[in-house]
Amino acid sequence: MENIQQKAEFLRTGFTQKLAALAPDAPRKWGKMNVQQMIEHMSDYVRIANGKTPMEVLTPAENIDRMQAFLATEKPFRENTPNQLMADEPPAVRHTSKEEAIAELQQEIDHFFHAFESEQDKSLNNPFFGVLNFEQQVQLLYKHSTHHLRQFGIDV
Repeated sequence: MENIQQKAEFLRTGFTQKLAALAPDAPRKWGKMNVQQMIEHMSDYVRIANGKTPMEVLTPAENIDRMQAFLATEKPFRENTPNQLMADEPPAVRHTSKEEAIAELQQEIDHFFHAFESEQDKSLNNPFFGVLNFEQQVQLLYKHSTHHLRQFGIDV
């Protein structure tokens, strides 16, 4: 995977900066989540990547190679990609403001980098893509974050 350092730097600082500039009532191009629900959703997924929320791999073993091959590409997630871990309707927001949700997301992102810096050979389960190392986790988080930015009309 090329540009992993640039993607990591975007995740460290650029992602939450772009979210901070997004109006709380920005219209979505697809999906059902509003801005704050999307930010809280991203916190949930960073917690999987940083190890705070351990997950079983749900994808059948015979499909993991294909999933990881897709992950290694620059091909974006499709709009309205189904997610079996999510209900049909988004959950109610946990925080009283978008700013609080962004602060939580930044804490989870910071923990992600700390977790992998303190244990460089670390690999963690992702429910859809199997066991991922640091570079694969960065690639997935970057792909996921840019997917949701595009959802609200922001190109990276």
